[in-house]
Amino acid sequence: MNKTVNLAYGHTGIRVDFPEACTTVLEPSFIDGLPDQKEAIRRAVRHPIGTDRLKNLTSSDQTVAISVCDITRPIPNRIILPVILQELAHVPAHQIVILVATGTHRGNTQDELNGMLGEDVVTGYRIENHDAFDSTTLTNIGEIKPDIPIWLNRTWVESDVRITVGFVEPHFFAGFSGGPKMVAPGLAGFTTIMRLHDYKMISSPRARWGITDGNPIHDSIRQIATQSKVDFSVDVSINKNREITSVRAGEILSVHRTMCKSVKESAMQSFDRPFDIVVTTNSGYPLDQNLYQTVKGLSAAAQVVKEGGSIMCASACADGIPDHGEYKSILKERKSPRALLKMISAPEHNRHDQWEVQIQAQIQQHAQVFLKSDGLTDEEIRAAHITPIHDIGAETEKCLQKYGPNARICVLPEGPQTIPYLNKA
Repeated sequence: MNKTVNLAYGHTGIRVDFPEACTTVLEPSFIDGLPDQKEAIRRAVRHPIGTDRLKNLTSSDQTVAISVCDITRPIPNRIILPVILQELAHVPAHQIVILVATGTHRGNTQDELNGMLGEDVVTGYRIENHDAFDSTTLTNIGEIKPDIPIWLNRTWVESDVRITVGFVEPHFFAGFSGGPKMVAPGLAGFTTIMRLHDYKMISSPRARWGITDGNPIHDSIRQIATQSKVDFSVDVSINKNREITSVRAGEILSVHRTMCKSVKESAMQSFDRPFDIVVTTNSGYPLDQNLYQTVKGLSAAAQVVKEGGSIMCASACADGIPDHGEYKSILKERKSPRALLKMISAPEHNRHDQWEVQIQAQIQQHAQVFLKSDGLTDEEIRAAHITPIHDIGAETEKCLQKYGPNARICVLPEGPQTIPYLNKA
């Protein structure tokens, strides 16, 4: 008997039949949004964890910087920011700056800012897109071990009061997003970001979904946030409708630790043993618009695929590989994932997007990767060192024959919306 599963793919999805007896389907559990989101934020801000109320931490003669997510994160800042700004009503608006924590992403357009933050906030306050590549907007505040220089946004460092507003979800190499990531890489310079994403950091077995302590990337991010002296933090979790499901505020590390524990319980699921075949997606549109982003879906599947197993991914990739950044060009420079890893591991290799190539190549050392994509030609997929397929159901049958009668399948129809992991990890 077969089980029909709808895989998130582009705008439409794909329906695929899998043999029910050997298939485990892992779908995200839906959590209702809070009944009064603004009131929940207000309560969290007025009853903070580990610090005084925001209103009491600021005075009318101080400057305030607020770090917020860019357009790539679906956090409802237009709901959160007005509550925070109301708590800062005693501070003149011209002394408050909202910094869009872009990391190495492009700056957000005026229309995007209006949609993200709300027109009242955009017209009433100074908004700045962080630029990791503009050295004139950065300042150095020292370094942390091992030899990571801390270059941060100058406006952030020179402000009297620093506030982060983050969105907490599992992250494929930093453990979880939100919290200290709103400082670095969010407001960091490219030199700092590259050290946080270099070959040694990314190759750590603890640089993975859901792990923060002992994860060298997140350990470093926490140290940088501590050294930059964040005064107040607000973190939220959301559901697929972008409704806030929980919110905490106060001391940045305490808030983030509390939120990570809560999110892990709802957004991650453990298994005792790996699967022969893992079928995944990149959560459909707009998250599966290119191959670069699709590495996240592959990484979720890699958490529970056995050594020598198969990962099949359905990702529309309507925008191609893409052309921006260096991901595409780096992929072309060697003829195999193993050769790419050797190139990236060289001390002199220090390039934008190399971490995405490295993660993809690391997955391919562990399992064979197949891709169903209508936005890429077979030649383009092969050039990215991945095997193209056109029928996931048919390819699954072939793999079942390869792995034998006891083969097991795991299906992640929403991709990295729910992250599987092995108990030993």
